[in-house]
Amino acid sequence: MNSGFLDKLLERLGRVRPEEVRDYVVRLADEKGFFETIFDALHEGVIVTDPAGSITYLNRTACGFFGIERDAAMGHPLAEQLRGLDWNAIATSEKSVSRDMEVFYPQNRFLNFYVAPLRVEKSPAKKKGTSEQELIGYAVILRDITESRKSTEETIQSERLNALTMLAAGVAHEIGNPLNSLNIQLQLLARRLRKLPETQRKDLVKSVDVAKEEIARLDTIIRQFLGAIRPARLERRLENVNHLVEESVRFLNVETTDRNIIVETELRSDLPLLELDRTQIKQAFFNVIRNAFQAMKSGGILRIRTDMDDRFVSIKFADTGGGIPEAEMSKIFEPYFTTKAAGSGLGLLIVRRIVREHGGEIELLNDSGKGLALTMKLPLSDQRVRMLAAPK
Repeated sequence: MNSGFLDKLLERLGRVRPEEVRDYVVRLADEKGFFETIFDALHEGVIVTDPAGSITYLNRTACGFFGIERDAAMGHPLAEQLRGLDWNAIATSEKSVSRDMEVFYPQNRFLNFYVAPLRVEKSPAKKKGTSEQELIGYAVILRDITESRKSTEETIQSERLNALTMLAAGVAHEIGNPLNSLNIQLQLLARRLRKLPETQRKDLVKSVDVAKEEIARLDTIIRQFLGAIRPARLERRLENVNHLVEESVRFLNVETTDRNIIVETELRSDLPLLELDRTQIKQAFFNVIRNAFQAMKSGGILRIRTDMDDRFVSIKFADTGGGIPEAEMSKIFEPYFTTKAAGSGLGLLIVRRIVREHGGEIELLNDSGKGLALTMKLPLSDQRVRMLAAPK
C-alpha cells in the first residue's frame, strides 16, 4: 500500500471532515483488495506474520501448498499450521533466511521458502541522518521446486549409472579373464586327481568342487551387475500386456504354492497391443513378483492390476509384505541395496532399466507396516515429442 498516501492522511487526520475520512477508508479498502487479487494470482506462496509469528495474511497458493483454510489459519501461529517448522530458530535471525522443506500433505512436494523481517521507521534518531526501525512482522515467500529437484536427482542418478557402467565394463574384463583361467586350471587339476587313489583323492576333489562353485558365483554376480546397468538392445514386437502378466504368474506357480501366497489379478480387457521386448518385460515382471513373494509371509496376497490412461498402460503390483521403512525408500533403486537377507540388491535396478528403455516410468507407493505398491507405466506409443493443445 502507498506509504506516502498514509503519511499524508495521518498528518491531516485532525483537519479532515467525516465524509473525507469515509472516502479515504474506501480508497484504502480498494487498494487492499487490489493487492490481495494480485497476490492470489501468483504461483508463489505468500505468508505474512506479526512479530510473534502469528499469520496476518496468506495467499491462495500458500493455502494450496499446505492444505489449510485461509480463514481458519488467520491469527494462528505459523508454526502451529506447519508442523515441523522451527519458527523460533528462523525468527531469531536478524537477516533474511532461505531454506528448503519437504511437504507430505496434501501432496508430496519440495518447497524453497524465503523469510524476510519487515521493519518500518519508528522515529527520528538523535543523530542526523539515522532512524530507528521497528519490527512489525515477517514475510514468507514460498516456491515449488519439486520438478527442478527431481530433474537434478535424475541427472545425478544418470551420471552415477554411467560411471557404474564404465566401471563394470572394466571390472568384468579384468576379472573375467582370470576367472576363465582359474576354471581351466581346475578342470586340468580334476583330471589329474582321477589318477590318484580314492583315499588321497576324496578331500582334494571336494576342495576343487568348492572352488568351482565360488568361481561360478563370481561369474553370476558379474553378469547380474552388467545386466542391471548395461543398456540392452530391444527387440520390439506388438504384445498383449495381460498375456505377459498371466504367463509370468503361471511360470511362478510353484513358488506361489510353496510359499502359500495368493495372487489376485484384475486385468483390463480393452488394453491395446504395445511395442515391447517380450523377454525383458517378462524379466521385469518376474523380478517384481519375486520381490513381493520374498517380502510376504505365508498367506500373503499379491494383487496385480492393469489399466490405462491417455498416455500409459499401467501394471500395478501391490503386496501385503509390510512395506519399506521411510528412511530406506530413497535407496530402493541403488545397486546392492536390499532388505532381504539373501537378496542381491539388483532386481529393482534391472526393472527400472527395462522400463526406462521402453520409455516408461515407475511409481512407488509405500505404506510402511502394510505393503508396497509398484506401478510400471508403459507408453501407448514411442512418443519422443508430445504436442500440446493450442491455446484458445
